[in-house]
Amino acid sequence: MKIINSLHEQWASFFKEMITLTWYERFEHMVALMLTILVSLIMLVAVFRLSAGTIHDLILGVLNPLEHSVFQSVFGEIMTLLIAMEFNHTIHLVAMRKQSIIQVKTVLLIAILALARKVIIMDMHQISPGQIEALAAITLALGVVYWLMRERDDRLRASEEA
Repeated sequence: MKIINSLHEQWASFFKEMITLTWYERFEHMVALMLTILVSLIMLVAVFRLSAGTIHDLILGVLNPLEHSVFQSVFGEIMTLLIAMEFNHTIHLVAMRKQSIIQVKTVLLIAILALARKVIIMDMHQISPGQIEALAAITLALGVVYWLMRERDDRLRASEEA
């Protein structure tokens, strides 16, 4: 009974909040909700397929976890899911009206995660030195921008507290 009352209260709160929003804010809210549901479904299917495929291949002996390429492939798929989770969390915050816009720092963190995934799954024998240099430059640039934004936020927070 508590669950039903809780759901009823959440729906009532949702509709009260929707009344106060502009048409565009309602549209934005609904798009964010739909994206959250869609990305969540994609993640569930991906986790199921990754788990089922990995367990199946381990049992049949097709998958050797000590083989470098297998480890890279499985770990790359796990990193992809982590990136999707972070992306979904960001959209969920917008959908639940805890943030009004997607934060630039979050987008930078997702990009850094995607680069980390790329480095992890990269086959050093099939990549050119120029590509490695480009990835290093992108990683450095994203890291510097993220650091500068964090420093700015820290200074703003310190000035507000003073």
